[in-house]
Amino acid sequence: MRPRLRLFVGADEPETAVVPEPEVSMRLEDLTRVLADAIIWDRTWVQDFADDEIRVSADLFEILSAYSHLRPSA
Repeated sequence: MRPRLRLFVGADEPETAVVPEPEVSMRLEDLTRVLADAIIWDRTWVQDFADDEIRVSADLFEILSAYSHLRPSA
């Protein structure tokens, strides 16, 4: 009897491992300079990333949260 050949198209079970996206570190000064310029010039790519989450230190988060709740001066 001739051996049956099978076509191998990949793993029998789907892979469940999640590969994290690569991360890089940069100084806040560099990030804010680039973002401020992009916002002033209304660059489309800023909106492309608007829903992305970023990681910040706990103390920076506290300061940003407090600042966002301040009422603008009259």
